Amino acid sequence: MRYHFRTSYAQEIRPYQDWRQLLWYVLLLVVAAVAPFLLDEYLLGELTHILIWALAGLGLMLLAGHCGMVSLGHGAFLACGAYMQYNLVNMSVPFILAIPLSGLFAGITGALFAVPALRLTGIYLAIATLALGAIAEDLIIMLEPWTGGVEGLYLETGSVYAIEFDRYAQQIASASPGHNFYWLCLLVVTCVTLGYINLLRSATGRAFSAIRDSEISAAAMGIHIAGYKTLGFGLSCFVTGVAGALLAHFVGAFNYEAFNLLISIQLLLLITIGGIGTIHGAFIGALLLGIMPLVIVAVREFIAQLLGSGNMTIPGIDQAVLALLLITFIIFEPSGVHGRFVKVKTWLQLFPLARRQLFRRSRSYLKTDRLR
Repeated sequence: MRYHFRTSYAQEIRPYQDWRQLLWYVLLLVVAAVAPFLLDEYLLGELTHILIWALAGLGLMLLAGHCGMVSLGHGAFLACGAYMQYNLVNMSVPFILAIPLSGLFAGITGALFAVPALRLTGIYLAIATLALGAIAEDLIIMLEPWTGGVEGLYLETGSVYAIEFDRYAQQIASASPGHNFYWLCLLVVTCVTLGYINLLRSATGRAFSAIRDSEISAAAMGIHIAGYKTLGFGLSCFVTGVAGALLAHFVGAFNYEAFNLLISIQLLLLITIGGIGTIHGAFIGALLLGIMPLVIVAVREFIAQLLGSGNMTIPGIDQAVLALLLITFIIFEPSGVHGRFVKVKTWLQLFPLARRQLFRRSRSYLKTDRLR
C-alpha cells in the first residue's frame, strides 16, 4: 500500500496524487496521439466519435456531477453549437475560431435559460430541461433560414492555412485530413479536461460542490447561489456547445432528428454509467457507449450464425440494452464503473485487511436527492 504524505498546500490541490499517476496520464495521452498511425480509418472515426461524446459528457458532468443540477435536455445545447458552427463558417469566420464562438453562443443561451429555470430544483428542474429538449426540435424546424428546417444542413470540410480537417477522408498518408480532425478533437478534449481540473481546484469549483451538497450551508458561507448556478449552467452549455460544433463536422449532414430527446438521455446515461461526479466517468461512459453498438452488432451476427439465419434484426435492441445497463447501475452500483474500479483498487491495496463494511454505501444528504 502506498501512503501519500503531503507537506504543502500545493501538493493538496495538485491534479494528480503522485508522479506515477502523472506518468500514466502522459502515457495515455501519447498513445492517443499516435493512434492514427495504428488504426484504420473506420476505427479512427469511432475513436473520434468517442472523444466528442466524452467532451459532451464533461459538459453535463460539470452540471449534474459537480453543481448538483440534473438536465434532461442537453441535446438542445449540442444543437446550438452545431447550427451556430454552420452559420459562422458560412459567414467566412475561420474554422478554428468558429468552434469556441459556437460554444460561447450555447453557453450564453444556457445561462439565459438558467435565470428563470433555476428557481426550480430537483425533479422540477429536470422536467423543465426535458421540455426545453422537446421545444428545441420544433424551434429548429421553425428557424428554417438558419437551420435548414426539416431537410437539414450540410457542413463542408474545415480548413486552416490549406490544412484540411475532413473526418471522411480516406487517404493513406500519415497527415490525411481525417487524422487532422482526430488530432483537433484530441487537442480540444485535452484543453477542456485541463480547464475542468483547474476549475474544480479553484474557489468557483469549491462553491459548485458546496451548492451541490447543501444550498443552505453554502448560502450561510456567503456563496451567491443564483449567480454560481447560472455560471455553472453557462459553463456546462459552453462545453456541450463546443462538442456540438465538432459533432457537426464529424457527421457532415444533420437535421433536427440528430438532436432529439434520445441524445439527451444518452448523455445522462453516459455520466451515470461512467461514474457521476468524476472526470474519469465522462471518458469511461463515452468509451462504453461507443463500444456498445459494435458489441451488439457482433453478438447479433454471432447468434444469427448459430441459428442459421442470414440476418436477424431486433427493433430497438440498442435502446433496450442501454436502458437495462442504466437500471442495473442505478440499483447495484450508483457510483458507476469508475466507482467500482476505485473500490476494487482499494480492496486490493488493503488485502488481506479489507472488510465488507469499508465499502458500505453511506446515506446521501444531497439537497437534490431530498423531497421538500
